[in-house]
Amino acid sequence: MIKSIQSLPEAELTVMQALWQCSAPATRGEIETAMHPKRSMAATTLLTLLGRLEQRGFVRVEKAGKNNVYTPLISRRDYQTSQSRRFLDRVFGGSVSAFANALSEGALSEEELKQLKSLLGEDK
Repeated sequence: MIKSIQSLPEAELTVMQALWQCSAPATRGEIETAMHPKRSMAATTLLTLLGRLEQRGFVRVEKAGKNNVYTPLISRRDYQTSQSRRFLDRVFGGSVSAFANALSEGALSEEELKQLKSLLGEDK
């Protein structure tokens, strides 16, 4: 079971999502390129957020010549697993059946429901 990982504010999560898309270690420029154009931010803002992520233990920063490179210390999958559990507990009181009912009552398309059933092994 994955340990509980703290939730990230939206801006920091956006930076982590871009970092997860890059080959590690990544430069600031590579992270900027991985960010969706609508999510672009000033270089100084990105550096501030990367510093915060380092302080929180999400990112390791190392010198590579004149530049810093950034390596994620928390995997995307571990973060998603931890946050999914937190969401389930907070919103649905930990009830998987209540969550499944909410999804099946219009939150998912027929194709998404089919994919979910396949993942759960019901179509085998």
